[in-house]
Parts: sequence; structure tokens; C-alpha cells
Amino acid sequence: MILEHKNYLLFGRMIFEKVVIKPPFQKSNIMPEEACFFYIIEGRGEAVSEVEHLKIPVQESVLMKCGNYITRMIPTPASNTFHTVVVHFHPEILKKVYENDLPKFLLHPRPGTTVGMSKVKSSILIDKYIESLLFYFENPELVNEDLLVLKLKEIILLLTQTDDSPAINQILTSLFSPSTYSFTQIVDAHLYSNLSGDDLAQLTNLSLSSFKREFKRVYNDSPANFIKNKKLEKAAELLLVSNERITDIAYDTGFNNLAHFSKSFQEKHGQPPSVYRMSQKHK
Repeated sequence: MILEHKNYLLFGRMIFEKVVIKPPFQKSNIMPEEACFFYIIEGRGEAVSEVEHLKIPVQESVLMKCGNYITRMIPTPASNTFHTVVVHFHPEILKKVYENDLPKFLLHPRPGTTVGMSKVKSSILIDKYIESLLFYFENPELVNEDLLVLKLKEIILLLTQTDDSPAINQILTSLFSPSTYSFTQIVDAHLYSNLSGDDLAQLTNLSLSSFKREFKRVYNDSPANFIKNKKLEKAAELLLVSNERITDIAYDTGFNNLAHFSKSFQEKHGQPPSVYRMSQKHK
């Protein structure tokens, strides 16, 4: 549930956005001609692209180039609200803002790279920048077009100077060049993610029915059965080669319910996870 939403437009497009949400909450972000910077003030987030899955803690952020994303807002023991600030990048707005002084990533864009998003670690400069945006959200009478232009240029400058600048620069140089992935690349990248069939259908740009048909054609199995078996095979492997707790292994392989994991594991392997681990290690 959205508790608060404020935004500022520049040349008719939304550029700065402040959102307070009651988690858990999930949002589809299909950005064919847009990129964004997503900073978490309160709560915890996850960003899922066609082939990537990032967990974003409080006071950290992620830069996402144009593409297909699912964003999750998750409650934490310290907070039951999710508070974020988002900066949107539109190619036509950036060209208008920079006029004849375009930054290198707009002058010499590269073809889409395999990196679609990158976490940006917390820093004093980024934190202070977000504080300044929050001040302007609370004082809209101080905001004008010139200020919005300056704040947009400022975040781009800060991103190129962070500790993560190599990865950030790689994304910036292909900010509006979408990466392309095959059906199997997308599915294989999320075998152990806690994603629904609807989520995978969105990431592959298909309707749910079309996704299921294509999945059956490629894997000769239903999505639910194939992915469940892959998760259980991975869990069995982790039980033998790691000392992770069974609870952690369940979550690492995409199960969000321990009881469901244990029941499914016993149905496939004939033993509960704990017994399987002990019996296999003593062979």
C-alpha cells in the first residue's frame, strides 16, 4: 500500500520521486526508454532484472539501465515502512539539460552490456544528496526548473565518482541501450529465485499462457515442476557440500517456507533434509 507519493516533473517528465510504502509490496518496472537511480531510506529492497537479482539494504541504492525489472519492498525488524527516493533518467531530458555539453556516455553510447544494474554503496556524498532532495520535497515553494536541472546533473556527477564507478560507468555508457537475453538465459538465471510464473512471464516479455507454452516447448516440462526439481537438486547438493543451516539452504534455493521445503524434499529424495545430510555424509 502506498502511504505517500511526491514527485517533481522536468520538461513534462517525472524526474524526482519520493515514495513511502507499507511493505511487502511488489512493482513491475518496464523501462524500454528510461533508466533510474533507486535509493532506500528505510526498509529493504530487491531488484530483479532478466538475469540479475540484487538485494539492497537500507541507505544503499541501485542504478538500473533501461530494461525489464521487478522491484520488491520488504519490511525489516527495525521498520514496517519502506521509504525510497528515485531519480529517473530520460534520454531526451538529459540531452536538453546538457545542450551542447553532453557527457561522454551520451556522446558515445555503447551497445547493451550484460550488466543491467549495479548497487551503489553508501557514501557521505550520496547520503547528503538524498537529504537535499528530501528537503526540497518538504519545501516545494523553493523548487524551480533551474534547481531541478542542477540536481539532475549533480547525481550523474556523483555516480561517476563513487567507489563503484567502474561498474557504474559501464552502465552509464549503455544507459539507454537495452540488453537482450534468450528465453533460457532468463529462466536459468532465476531457477533459485523466489519468483512466480507471472514474474518470469514478465521478465521474458510474454503473457503467462505464452510463457507456459514456450517453457513446455523448450524444457519439455511445466515451469512449476521443472523449477521445483531444480531447486530440490540444488538443495541436496548444498546439504552435502556446505555446513549451512537447513533453513538457510531452503531460502537460498528459492523456498520461502521451511515446512514446504522439507515436505517437497522428502517427496523427491525419500528422506527429510536433516536425515539425508547425515546418511549421505556417512556413506
